[in-house]
Amino acid sequence: MSSDDLERRYRRLLSVYPWEHRRVYEDEMLAVLIAGARPGQRRPAAADVRNLVGAGLRARLRVGARGFTEPSWADAATVTGLLVGVVLLALAGKALLDQLIRSPSLPTGYGPGGPDLVDWLRVVGWAGVCVAALAGWRWAATGLAWVGVLGWAALIAPRTSDNPTYVVDTLPQFALAVVAAAALTVPAPRRRAIALLGVRRLLALVLAPTAMVALLVTNRVTSPTFDFVGEVSYKVFYGIEASSGLVVWLYIAGLAAAALAMLVAVATLTPDVRRRIVVMLLPVVALAMVIDSALAGWVTSTMNMGHAIPLVPAQWAMLVLVAPVTFLAGVLIVRRREETLRMVALGRDADREQPAGK
Repeated sequence: MSSDDLERRYRRLLSVYPWEHRRVYEDEMLAVLIAGARPGQRRPAAADVRNLVGAGLRARLRVGARGFTEPSWADAATVTGLLVGVVLLALAGKALLDQLIRSPSLPTGYGPGGPDLVDWLRVVGWAGVCVAALAGWRWAATGLAWVGVLGWAALIAPRTSDNPTYVVDTLPQFALAVVAAAALTVPAPRRRAIALLGVRRLLALVLAPTAMVALLVTNRVTSPTFDFVGEVSYKVFYGIEASSGLVVWLYIAGLAAAALAMLVAVATLTPDVRRRIVVMLLPVVALAMVIDSALAGWVTSTMNMGHAIPLVPAQWAMLVLVAPVTFLAGVLIVRRREETLRMVALGRDADREQPAGK
């Protein structure tokens, strides 16, 4: 009985290894481990546990690294890098225009202080990333994207102690920048993005964010004036301001149409590429959801207290780990699903090849 217990526990440890490795070597490894066990031993030795777990994790990492060299990952990274670069360019352009254009809804004497050098550099930098990515200059696009990430980190890192709410608010955009830089780093054929997307999808991905920024800026400059006489209708929906509810819904419809155009452009790609794009973008969504839910109370308390409330180490760890954990979970789910689909397809092929009546 003790031998059966020991064998069962060793098999559990060997499950750390990839399935391909276990299929070939599991019985041989198990025989060596059982043969080297002490008489009456019921549990794996501590040294065996360390060696098996360490070697198994290293084997899984090697298999995982090989998986990222698949053409579908390279294609997804190419599209993701361009898509996120365009979105970041739109966000930088919106921030710049907000500093240049005064909203009529602001009281007299109040307005933006004007753009600074960082505002201009963000627009120029992400515009350079997008142009380089479209032109097939991968190293230029990658270099500019990583410079943007490092510059962003250098700007927000010193503010973690005195203004943590600002740092937390900028983390989703910072995560987008990291996704863009990492995706553009993946080797891909020259101008692969254009070949994958085609003219229509490419125009949708480029023009839709531009249209959304144009709508938001138009809403800003046409918002109801602050200095009014008499009763004025004033409707607000998540920052969209208008004199009537109908106008607000027209703005929402325009923004939704632009977002739908981008969604359709991605959704009409091949399933393997589409799934991987979702996996690459999902960490940013998860980070934004964690900030919006788990840290909502902290944000409210900070605003009501009137001074910065430092985040505890557990909260910082959550913010740092949520994105990579979400990405790894997405990779695992995609691989499991595609392996299942592959096995189902093999089964169907075997059924077709089997002679009728046998």
